[in-house]
Amino acid sequence: MNRISLFGSLTIAGLMTFAPSFGKVSKVQKPNILFILADDYGWKDMSCSGSTYYETPNLDRLAQEGVRFTHAYSACSVCSPSRATILTGQYTPGHDITNFIGPGSGVEWRKMNRFSKMLPPDYARNLASSSVTFAEVLRQQGYKTFFAGKWHLGNKGSYPEDHGFDINKGAYEAGSPSGGYFSPYNNPKLSDGPNGEDLSKRLAEETAGFIKTQVAKNASQPFLAYLSFYALHAPIQTTQPRWKYFRDKAEKQGFAPTGFIIDRTLPVRQVQDNPVYAGLVQQMDEAIGLVLQQLKDLGIDKNTMVVFTSDNGGVSSGDDFSTSNLPLRGGKGRQWEAGTRVPLIIKTGQEVKNKICDVPVMGIDFFPTILAYAGLPQTLQKQKDGLSLMPLLKGNNIDHRILYWHYPHYGNQGGEPSSTILAGDWKLIYYHEDGRNELYNLKMDESESQPLNAKYPNQVKDLRAKLDHWLVEIKAKMPVADPLYDSVKAEALREKQHTELLNNVEKKRLLLLSKDFQPNASWWKSKQTTD
Repeated sequence: MNRISLFGSLTIAGLMTFAPSFGKVSKVQKPNILFILADDYGWKDMSCSGSTYYETPNLDRLAQEGVRFTHAYSACSVCSPSRATILTGQYTPGHDITNFIGPGSGVEWRKMNRFSKMLPPDYARNLASSSVTFAEVLRQQGYKTFFAGKWHLGNKGSYPEDHGFDINKGAYEAGSPSGGYFSPYNNPKLSDGPNGEDLSKRLAEETAGFIKTQVAKNASQPFLAYLSFYALHAPIQTTQPRWKYFRDKAEKQGFAPTGFIIDRTLPVRQVQDNPVYAGLVQQMDEAIGLVLQQLKDLGIDKNTMVVFTSDNGGVSSGDDFSTSNLPLRGGKGRQWEAGTRVPLIIKTGQEVKNKICDVPVMGIDFFPTILAYAGLPQTLQKQKDGLSLMPLLKGNNIDHRILYWHYPHYGNQGGEPSSTILAGDWKLIYYHEDGRNELYNLKMDESESQPLNAKYPNQVKDLRAKLDHWLVEIKAKMPVADPLYDSVKAEALREKQHTELLNNVEKKRLLLLSKDFQPNASWWKSKQTTD
């Protein structure tokens, strides 16, 4: 198995030049782009990344044909900020969507009844018209552009069609599937299918249909197809046969006596044994396989870059407490590794099998990577925070750099207002509530179990200075102390979360694993038939 690491590049004997050749492609055929984005999908939720419970044969095959990145990061631990970063290539303070679009800020935050120490700063509720996306650039360069699925980057006037996409199937302001994962969808941008139709499959069929139609109508015009699944966002749903299959599989593997622990603020799942989540993963994987097969059937898979990733880490706490990200700490909405480390596979059309890259990469890198792959000048990206990953995809390396995060909000999943810096293996988390720092070395302790502040004080000082400089330079907005903070109410809520909530999520886990579990007569509408 070929591997590229942070500390050096691997020369691969006999490695062919990646198609397309950027010096020639404009004379022959510009390459196509298929960008696949999962929602709330954990870094260890694929078979090829270590899961022994979930089954992802299509993603595993994609990884065998491309490059799987083991240290890929989203720009934020929640969805809207990271999605805006993917499209614009900017760190989150640059486009000002620093929280998932919805919760109030300032004094409005008090209405959430979290009794927090701080009031989060305001943030943009729409992707600004001045923010240039890679879809806009590609369309200007002759690409036909298509978007299907979750958007969550603004309301009417800030939909995909307002940011460079010719076609929009199913994307509007919603962050979750309002009608569930089976038709009828209650989606103003997606017509209903037959009752009980699977949403993930439908979005894949829309994407495959666009690709087939585009190739038939104008084979010489390249396309960008952006498939953005609502899966695996809560509330999660699957079919009865899938649930039973994975429920029985969990039993064969052996039920864990307990599934959760308290990690500072909320219960956190410690085991992958949720049969509903596993079924939904399988539905998404099969949908991905449908689109990938379309590329092969049309004979364009060698001239199409396929990117698969997630908008943030898997949900181990909050929402539906769906998956475990161990050995990484935390998950979606949290400041530790599992909040932002995500799966990433990139296939360029060349057969570079089983290649794994350990170099840290981030959502800021997709825009320049797509430009490079398409043979377009980097100057077309007006505001650039990332780097092209094409050298890594060719078996070479990229310049060493420092990565940053800024999340001045409270996560629904127990996250705390914080800013983070990653320099090599060293990671520093700065907490805005009280100014404390947590220093970790991911090579020594990937699970971030024990801060190293006392042992490496100079490292703390150096990283904190770099982080402070970046926050000032990028004009990051900061939370402020709430003068009405009530420590008694805060402690009461904390105690409830540590006892009552822990008990409830454990009961729900066991309910999903019981032989007679049945959510309702129609199994979330999946059993419905056309009238």
